[in-house]
Amino acid sequence: MSRKKPAKLKVMPLGGVEEIGKNMLVLEYGNDLIVVDAGNAFPTEEMPGIDLVIPDITYLEKNRQKIRAIILTHGHEDHIGALPYVIKTLTNVPVYGTKLTIMLAQYKLAENGITDATFREIHPRDRVNLGCFNIEFIKTTHSIMGSVALAISTPAGMVVMT
Repeated sequence: MSRKKPAKLKVMPLGGVEEIGKNMLVLEYGNDLIVVDAGNAFPTEEMPGIDLVIPDITYLEKNRQKIRAIILTHGHEDHIGALPYVIKTLTNVPVYGTKLTIMLAQYKLAENGITDATFREIHPRDRVNLGCFNIEFIKTTHSIMGSVALAISTPAGMVVMT
């Protein structure tokens, strides 16, 4: 008799590693997946004709049925700048953020002709259940108001993102 292996927590950065910008992190456990941030980077001199650099979201496209939400930690471009491109591809995914972060994200989407995204405003100390993930939003100090850290409870343990 074979026993089914328990699911493992997958933590996959799609951008923002050893670079400034393109912040996007995926947490996946079983049939649940959340995306933290959707940022862009700016092109270097070696990229003539390129306006923005965005994360590769091929994995998200292939696993869209598992996506429970996109969570924005704050409103800087390197955390929300790719959101219009992500939302165009991954429609009907709710986006969580503080009031200022959502306002900045909505403006960014409107610049790109997107008006039908679903936003959910959170406040520090709020908790949200998204599939097997329980996320607590923690107020942080940063160079922009409305920034939050995340304490994400998963079946495999706690993930803290600052």
